[in-house]
Amino acid sequence: MERGNSKHGPRIDEQMSQEVSGLVQGPGTGGSRVDESRVPEPAGEDQPEATTAPAGELRSGAPKGMSSQDVERRSRFGRFITMTALPGDRETLIANARENEAPDDIIADLERLPDGTRYQTVSEVWAALGNKNETTRW
Repeated sequence: MERGNSKHGPRIDEQMSQEVSGLVQGPGTGGSRVDESRVPEPAGEDQPEATTAPAGELRSGAPKGMSSQDVERRSRFGRFITMTALPGDRETLIANARENEAPDDIIADLERLPDGTRYQTVSEVWAALGNKNETTRW
């Protein structure tokens, strides 16, 4: 006993099969599924190329007063100072950074801190080293 579609004849089944073949088998067997009207046109000869950063630097979410590079450098610096070291003075911060296997440049920066000052946050340490922090938003 052969099973088939009882609602259509073989000719209609074949036609319906061809209509959906691109969806079932992919674009390699009969064309692309991309609607041509949705493909963006390239920029004209006298027009600038489209960009996600028309004003220059990409929008990275960097706070006001800091560049994305400043944020990245402070983040790297802060990875080697854990919360157990804060509040802490220069010697505590250096010991904590060494415990966390900080690279030599981070240790050298911490060694430049003035002796006898206690720091509450990584941002305070960062600023004491002469780097930028975000400006306060009011």
